[in-house]
Amino acid sequence: MTLRAHALLFDNDGTLVSSLASVDRCWTRWAGEYGVTAEDFARVGLHGRPAAEIAADLLPADVVPAAVARIEELEVADVPGGGVELLPGTLEFLGSLPADRWAVVTSATRRLAEARLGAVGILPKTMVAADDVRRGKPDPEPYLLAARALGVDPADCVVFEDAPAGLLAGRAAGMTTVALTTTHTAAELVADLVVRDLSALSALVTDGGVEISVRP
Repeated sequence: MTLRAHALLFDNDGTLVSSLASVDRCWTRWAGEYGVTAEDFARVGLHGRPAAEIAADLLPADVVPAAVARIEELEVADVPGGGVELLPGTLEFLGSLPADRWAVVTSATRRLAEARLGAVGILPKTMVAADDVRRGKPDPEPYLLAARALGVDPADCVVFEDAPAGLLAGRAAGMTTVALTTTHTAAELVADLVVRDLSALSALVTDGGVEISVRP
């Protein structure tokens, strides 16, 4: 199977890098500080959503700004201690792409995303973070903003995601979607193509765009 695109849009956590251990440590500590129980977490969607939306689902409105600042502080501080690691195929796949043909579209804040990406040597020319949008995934706004920043029609973009919320956002933006089974099972992911991670794919840059193929 070959997909063709003019721009490639990547989620970060669970797609380019793994930060699951860090997220678990930091949110567990955060929950203890704010009196949030495991039952509270079980009733809200967490993965692939902005921290501000998660906090708003769990805490009184007047507490949310300080709580969001606190989780960002905890997660950024956790990065140097092994809080992030590259997922298979990430550097090779990104390295095959021109800098102006791809962007990172993340539900993390820009400060946190830059810390995690910088720790593994990824410096995207274009990034859309939680700070840049009014409505996060599964709303299409983040992906539409990235397409606009790259000057590409949404229909000519391919989205790479590991979470249902992100895939919903990509589909709602009218984009082709590729799901990676790094944090969810294939049965939980609805996409045009499902693969284990970026190591399963290759990219060929042509005058007409980028051809994405599944490795044999």
